[in-house]
Amino acid sequence: MDGITVRSLFKKKREGKKIVMVSTYDYISAKLCEQVGIDCILVGDSLGMVFQGQDTTLPVSLEEMIYHAKAVRRGAKNTFVIVDMPFMSYQVSIEEAIRNCGRVIKETGANAVKIEGGEEVAELVYRLVNIGIPVVGHIGFTPQSVHALGGYRVVGRAVEEAERVKSDFKALEEAGAFMVVLESIPKGLTKELTEGSRAITIGIGAGPYCDGQVLVFHDLVGLVEDIKPRFVKRYLEGAELFRNALNRFKSEVESGLFPSEEESYG
Repeated sequence: MDGITVRSLFKKKREGKKIVMVSTYDYISAKLCEQVGIDCILVGDSLGMVFQGQDTTLPVSLEEMIYHAKAVRRGAKNTFVIVDMPFMSYQVSIEEAIRNCGRVIKETGANAVKIEGGEEVAELVYRLVNIGIPVVGHIGFTPQSVHALGGYRVVGRAVEEAERVKSDFKALEEAGAFMVVLESIPKGLTKELTEGSRAITIGIGAGPYCDGQVLVFHDLVGLVEDIKPRFVKRYLEGAELFRNALNRFKSEVESGLFPSEEESYG
């Protein structure tokens, strides 16, 4: 398929066609996503929890994000690739943030970077957009602020929180973010933000009214079993299938069935 661009994503929004995004971190899963026509891949800092087994996303480094983004780009040459800027890669200063975001785009071949936060990062978003780096915003529940938010929870049920989400969305939109991820917010608030918005909205735990949806690859194929947020739908019980294959391999090696003549050289 032809490469997906910001322009083609906006075309889908104008035509009312849903945008499909998957978050993943490696060559094989990225290749599978491209083969079925997934619009966007998010190389998320969720790799800290899903891939590394960390308790939060906070330990993930910029170098690790670049490493994984390179692998994803090799597997998905035509998919729109977005890379999360990890914790403390953009908070110290605007100059350092611009340098780090530039590294990600330059070294990985990604199409855009994603930054968590609203009004507090609007100036950075504006600066990045104006030097040619497309930016995806991320508001609602923001995993890098898990401690400040008091744990994993829905954001925006209280009037004051809802107003803050709205002001953050407006700030990002005005700063030039072409897309905003809305995480764990009430569906009514999502609908209000999406209707009439210039920016593309992508939901994760934000209901059906966004311009598109994102799930983590390992969640939707059922490789993660110990955690299942309400917003996750498993389309496959992947962990069970993998265990079955491993058990068969173990049994055949132990019984001498593998390798057979077919798997042996003469």
